[in-house]
Amino acid sequence: MYIPPQFEESRIEVLQEVIMRNPFGSLVTHSADGIDANHLPFVLELRSGTLGMLYAHVARNNPLWHEIPQGSEVLVIFRAQDAYVSPQWYPSKHDFHQQVPTWNYRVVHAFGRVAFRDDARYVRGVVAKLTQANEASQPTPWKMTDSSEEYISAMLKQIVGVEIEVTRLVGKFKLGQDEEVRDIRGAGEALIQRDGRCIGMAMLECANDKDAEGI
Repeated sequence: MYIPPQFEESRIEVLQEVIMRNPFGSLVTHSADGIDANHLPFVLELRSGTLGMLYAHVARNNPLWHEIPQGSEVLVIFRAQDAYVSPQWYPSKHDFHQQVPTWNYRVVHAFGRVAFRDDARYVRGVVAKLTQANEASQPTPWKMTDSSEEYISAMLKQIVGVEIEVTRLVGKFKLGQDEEVRDIRGAGEALIQRDGRCIGMAMLECANDKDAEGI
């Protein structure tokens, strides 16, 4: 991934937070059949002294877990907010007419070693982690015990666990850092008004940081 210096985000805790808030990732792999991508919900478990472990599962009928050797290096792409940015939102455009359209976004690339686990107890644990993470915001969180043991056991037999030991995290936050503070702020405020609140707020934070630094 091409990352100009002004767009690089290297703070590990910030990158991990992006993953945890945006857990639906694209698992990119390479096998004898070529490059492939599978789109899966992940849960990131933080461990002392490491960059973390990613957990997911795939359908037993998915050939991925047969095609990729254990321990292979893989890439998981986690995309946070993104949005089109119009030159009309830049105050400087109206002064100099030297702005063009662009697209702002935040993305994290997690590299690691993959292992596939075809073990009933392990798979149950992975599903429990995913359920707990994604049901936490529900008024009445769903639990596996809400269904019969027979049903859950039958469903678990249809999936295979995936774990990835994260070895490297790379982040690119393109939020207009190469623009004037007034232009970053102008675009951020416009996005907030146009259903782009999350990335708009991120851009306003970027503008405030740049302003504070006197850049």
